[in-house]
Amino acid sequence: MMEILREQMGFLLDQGLHDSAEILGSFLLCAAASNNDLAPTVRAENMVLFGDALYGRREYKRALNFYRQALQQCRVTLKPNTAVTRSTLSSTGSRPSSANSSYCGTINDNEVKYKIALCHMGLRDTRSALTEMEAIPSKARTLRINLTLAKLYRVTGYDRAAVASYRECLRQCPYVLEAIIALAELGIPAKDIQLLFPQTPSKVARAPSDGHESSRLLQKLTEVHCGIASLDYKGALENLNQLAQRFPNNLHVLLETGKVEGALGRGDEAVHSFEKSRQVDPCNLTDMDEYAMLLRMRGDTAEMNRLVYDLLNVDAGRPEVWVSSAVYWETRDDRVRALSYADKSIRVADRHTPAYLMKGNLSLSLNHSEAAVMAFRKAQSLKPDLRSYQGLVRSYLALSKNKEALCAAREAMKAMPHSAKALTLVGDVYAHVPEGREKARKFYESALRLEPGYLGAVLALADLHRMESRNEEATLLLQRYLQNWADDALHTKLAQILALTNKLGESLSHYQAALSINPQNEAARKGLERLEKQMKGVDPDALEEDEENEAEDGEGDPEEAEFL
Repeated sequence: MMEILREQMGFLLDQGLHDSAEILGSFLLCAAASNNDLAPTVRAENMVLFGDALYGRREYKRALNFYRQALQQCRVTLKPNTAVTRSTLSSTGSRPSSANSSYCGTINDNEVKYKIALCHMGLRDTRSALTEMEAIPSKARTLRINLTLAKLYRVTGYDRAAVASYRECLRQCPYVLEAIIALAELGIPAKDIQLLFPQTPSKVARAPSDGHESSRLLQKLTEVHCGIASLDYKGALENLNQLAQRFPNNLHVLLETGKVEGALGRGDEAVHSFEKSRQVDPCNLTDMDEYAMLLRMRGDTAEMNRLVYDLLNVDAGRPEVWVSSAVYWETRDDRVRALSYADKSIRVADRHTPAYLMKGNLSLSLNHSEAAVMAFRKAQSLKPDLRSYQGLVRSYLALSKNKEALCAAREAMKAMPHSAKALTLVGDVYAHVPEGREKARKFYESALRLEPGYLGAVLALADLHRMESRNEEATLLLQRYLQNWADDALHTKLAQILALTNKLGESLSHYQAALSINPQNEAARKGLERLEKQMKGVDPDALEEDEENEAEDGEGDPEEAEFL
């Protein structure tokens, strides 16, 4: 009977029927406990089977207990690496990946150690998982074991060991794209990664051209991700465009293109790339929070509403869904609720960079500058990009920590030496103090020489002119750029400066132009409200109570007006 139970339990596990396997396993263990003549190896196999069922049910602590008992049984009769190697858990971590016969041989203690490590990972105990994985001899590490070990090293901060494990993955199989992306993010140059690829076409290629095409694909993907990791967005975009010509409508290429275009400030193009990705695969969730952030910048609340609704219907357990929800509630001006969703995203996946960027921006808007610094620092440690540097600079300036802000801005300039945005960021720090304004002007002008179309530097330089009471220069600068760029931020800035110089009619037309381009432009909306008060002869800086008193002035009883 025991043999039948084991065989049927193996079949259930192969079919992913973990609930039935767990119940059947309880009978199997009872039958084994009543048989005193049963060999320890058979008892160990039964425990591993039962552990697999529990793992499939996500009962990691229970599974851990049975795997450990199985190891103790193994050590009674087996020496390491002498048993027939059994298949490990599938890529989903929910069941053994081979057919029914996978449960008919003796077990390998290294495979059990790997399963124990997976249980620790399920319990978010990465240190214990790493200890268990390191106990597996290097010669016995399969591709999956090496990849898991590399991820654990990276999560725990052992970057050098992570690089070694990722390299080993590529030696075993050059198509482990996770390893290529991880090595790029860990700062390994593209040429060093490409040396790990086979120099001759694969034996499985049907023709020599197939092998060369595959090699070119790996090389291009490596160059793309190394470019993104080194913040060389222009170079990455060139390689992505080449891939797009060879593989039109490829989801990965479209998503990476959208993110790179967004980083380069090409908002409309980025949105178009994400829209195409949605047409290719409407149920894809990867990077959809990046898409939501772009929609917020464009003020497209209707599309954002549809996006969040769709994402929630696909899988509410993904971090991208809750970051997108946070973006949505921020546009509804409910920042507290938005922050709760950003925190929920972090609880779902504590290494999801957009969640920390979102939390940092929301914390800053709520005047929680210290919390913003922590969030942006975490984002920077996971995957540095310009947004984390910008957030750090703004957070430090809000805390009056000018030296720290300058250090963060210079870090950005060092990381992106040919970036107009990084130069502008350094200028922003100098502009924050009166004695640094001349240096700020030089940085802004350098940014515009490097990238004449970067409107962030234009707006910053106009602000600097305004601070130094050079309103005419600021006006001419903005008008010159508006001839080529119909941008709502340019219109808003010009309207603000015109209002300062009492050109109220011109100011009104520019506020209206800004809102026609982007109805969600909060600065334009508030500026327009303020301007309308000015045009009515009401002090725009007066408190509401004072305005009410002004309106009531001369009407009714003075004492009643004072009481009101």
